[in-house]
Amino acid sequence: MSQQLINRSPDLKKLCDDGYQLEIRSGYLLTKGIPYLNNKGEIRRGTLVSELTLAGDVTDRPGTHVMYFAGEYPCKIGGALIHEIAHSSGEQRLAEGVVVHHTFSSKPAHGYYVDYHEKVTTYEKILSSPAHAVDSSVTARTFAPPIEPEPGESVFNYLDTASSRAGINAATEKLRVGPIAIVGGGGTGSYVLDLTAKCPVPQIHLFDGDVLLTHNAFRAPGAPSLEELRTRPKKAIYLAEKYSKMHRGIVPHDYYIDASNVDELRAMDFIFLCMDGGPAKKMVINHLLAWAKRFVDVGMGVNLRDASLYGILRVTASTPAKNDHIGSRIAFPAENGPNEYDTNIQIADLNALNAALAVIKWKKLCGFYVDLENEHFSAYTIDGNTIVNEDQT
Repeated sequence: MSQQLINRSPDLKKLCDDGYQLEIRSGYLLTKGIPYLNNKGEIRRGTLVSELTLAGDVTDRPGTHVMYFAGEYPCKIGGALIHEIAHSSGEQRLAEGVVVHHTFSSKPAHGYYVDYHEKVTTYEKILSSPAHAVDSSVTARTFAPPIEPEPGESVFNYLDTASSRAGINAATEKLRVGPIAIVGGGGTGSYVLDLTAKCPVPQIHLFDGDVLLTHNAFRAPGAPSLEELRTRPKKAIYLAEKYSKMHRGIVPHDYYIDASNVDELRAMDFIFLCMDGGPAKKMVINHLLAWAKRFVDVGMGVNLRDASLYGILRVTASTPAKNDHIGSRIAFPAENGPNEYDTNIQIADLNALNAALAVIKWKKLCGFYVDLENEHFSAYTIDGNTIVNEDQT
């Protein structure tokens, strides 16, 4: 990925051709071997670190004029700090293997850097000039080859520059957990896939034996064409093909989970249950509880009254620390008789919200989000726009 990105981006290619040592890691551009003087007048080498704004697999104009630096604070001859570019200091872990110590700000007169060649060379000149004055042979242009990422470093087909741009790589790394499963690729399940496909989980297993029909298109993300609907594709296969363009680890299973194959869920780190209620769902949940698996079950009860819809969205989580509430929170209509879930009214925005609440809970359990209440049950009421959290640990 690093070499391909460099070859396709004229500004990175020019930096490489000029002899700068580049590395692309976790959505950041690292320029290594930058010479500078420390406060003792000693020549040291550090690393410039920039966010990386991409348009697909080529660079776009830098999103900010700010630059990070790994090393001591660079100084002028005589030991005075280069205070003109000072912004902030303090160790920051931007991502795995990317630790910086200072943030610099040198804004061009026209307000932005036109490309990464201009940005890197501007900062390199500011930092390196004092060192070069002490020793004219010192240069950042070492002509070392660009460093390739480790094989399998990313589960994505292109770099996640959203996390680096927002400075949340360290939090995002917490989502690099074991494989997850989505049981049911309908309205809510397909949105769960949409959200988790943007996370660095190694594999996302999607289980669904249904065919994608016209009504499904109106309550799921994306927009299948008329020609695609006419082929009656299996949901799991169709969704995997769409999201595999982004995530390399989408694994489709075009069949339902039942007693004959439920053991396939045993290897999963986390399971999203987005399936209809009934004996099959009860069987799956009983197995997950026996295996002490972490899972989230979603459901919605939406009804029609006077040509308007009302109802509740539900997210029920189960963990080894809290699962004694499952029997009272999850209904199985085929056994317990008609209830609010029998209407099966589904609307895309409600499916998306139900999925978002489920994924947020998973991310809380991973430590990505702060979790003050540790709720294992939440319910969103449509007409009052309220969320109730219960079953805390």
